[in-house]
Amino acid sequence: MENTQNKPASQAIAEMPGAPDPAMRKIEKRLSQMSPFEIKNDLINYARKATRHGVDTLLNAGRGNPNWIATLPRRAFFALGEFAVCESERVMSLPEWHIAGMPEEEGIALRFMDYLKSIRTHQPEVSRFLKEAYDYCVDQGADPDSLVHEWADGIIGDEYPMPDRILSHTQDIIRRYLDKEMCDSRPQAKFDLFATEGGTAAMCYLFNTLQLNGLVKKGDKIALMTPIFTPYLEIPELAQFDLEVVNIKATEKTPDGLHTWQYPDSELEKLKDPSIKLLCLVNPSNPPSYALDVDTHHRLAEVIRKHNPDLMIITDDVYGTFVPHFHSLMEELPYNTACVYSFSKYFGATGWRLAVIATAEVNVFDHLLQNLPEEEYDALTRRYATITLDPGKLKFIDRLVADSRLVALNHTAGLSTPQQIQMSLFALQSLLDKEDRYKDKMMAIINERLEKMWENTGFELLPDPLRAGYYSEIDLSVWARRLYGDEFFTWMKRNYEPLDFVVRLAKETGVVLLNGSGFDGPAWSVRASLANLTADDYAQIGTHIANILEDYANIWKVHKEAEKAATKAEEAEKEAEEAEKEDKGEEK
Repeated sequence: MENTQNKPASQAIAEMPGAPDPAMRKIEKRLSQMSPFEIKNDLINYARKATRHGVDTLLNAGRGNPNWIATLPRRAFFALGEFAVCESERVMSLPEWHIAGMPEEEGIALRFMDYLKSIRTHQPEVSRFLKEAYDYCVDQGADPDSLVHEWADGIIGDEYPMPDRILSHTQDIIRRYLDKEMCDSRPQAKFDLFATEGGTAAMCYLFNTLQLNGLVKKGDKIALMTPIFTPYLEIPELAQFDLEVVNIKATEKTPDGLHTWQYPDSELEKLKDPSIKLLCLVNPSNPPSYALDVDTHHRLAEVIRKHNPDLMIITDDVYGTFVPHFHSLMEELPYNTACVYSFSKYFGATGWRLAVIATAEVNVFDHLLQNLPEEEYDALTRRYATITLDPGKLKFIDRLVADSRLVALNHTAGLSTPQQIQMSLFALQSLLDKEDRYKDKMMAIINERLEKMWENTGFELLPDPLRAGYYSEIDLSVWARRLYGDEFFTWMKRNYEPLDFVVRLAKETGVVLLNGSGFDGPAWSVRASLANLTADDYAQIGTHIANILEDYANIWKVHKEAEKAATKAEEAEKEAEEAEKEDKGEEK
């Protein structure tokens, strides 16, 4: 800290990095009304300016796009594509015009085996993987020709998706994948799946169909388990939905005040209110990145079964694969739950846009549809009358498909078939990996980055088997108090906006983090993605976080010394005045 003894206190404070700035505070107040993902653009601009003025590197830990990819299922995809083109040329070939036919199903499995033998020498791992994938599916009951034809025809992309909800063998494969990864291989129900263009499309489809079918109406009450991914906070506020939101807050802490990011009974009991129609959660959470513990699962299930049995649940479980033996609510409460699962993070496939919505074959959504008021039931029967002879019995998950194409285009609905085949290959990699080598490596990569960051902050990271670690939410109010005391944090709140910390990080160090308050987390929390930088980068980020917090403390110390000096001066002045009065009294 610079020597400030010979300067007036106000000047010394003003010259220190990060001194309170009323103009910047106004800007930060306005910025804080926006989504953190929009604020991120301003932070990136600040960080870019920093790199032009001496900062070595822009470190953007604001967005969760991973910096890895799963290679084997991708190599398998391209090899399968080459086989499919050869199959197409076998049916019809006009090489001069680069035109071929469409893959033929009869005998295709035997031809596929021959193809795998032909690539065994130069692509041994791919040949072995595709052979094991084929054997696995056949052992599970798949017809060989039907299976390979779905792969070949699907990867060529020469036909509309049929069934439109999800291809038949693809559904079987993804269903087993979800059973393993979301239900720890102990599913309590059989699930229907709808393949969607990423988790974002799944969210849009769900909210849209819930409203269109009268299951959630304007003004209805829904609950969010917070902190939570920002769209779940923002969608209910849109005019077309206009929902009343009840927040179920993860406020549990250890006896010494550290967050566990779990939910106390007092919060879960809010769900006893039967007027709450829908519960949304991200599990493991985003941004804290912790899975629900066993007690929360059981208490949640008890509250819903006893007090709100018709509660609909949307659980977004994209990060579940980063927690060993993860348990989704689709296992605990299959009747009530629609699960959204995306392949984007685990396999490094955000650009592929691969996800599914899963609902149990018997579920609350269908039950509620059958018990709508007669007028609403009849209106919906008319809505879907063009696509089925018995529209009243159309399942919720099939309504999702129809509504995704405004019903009239239902015949061309569905995720593109090449996307579905790549999704199948991703899932098969997991299903064939009996020792979970890929999962263990993914978790090791994330954990190394997380530990590097936290150890350089100087903060304490408690061991927790429920932590996915894909993101980390750091509550600066906890660490400001623990390191520098309550008085310091009270001063900090009085003189700065919570957003100031991430703004300063960007401006002074080139580090981009998001404000945790934008996810309905603690006001002074920050959110770091552990997915997209190196372990050494996260070590730097941890150091910068510690240094910025220390800078605030240094300003406070100078301010406190200035206040002490001012108090002493006032006291001395009063003493002088009293002495002068006494002298005058004696003279009289």
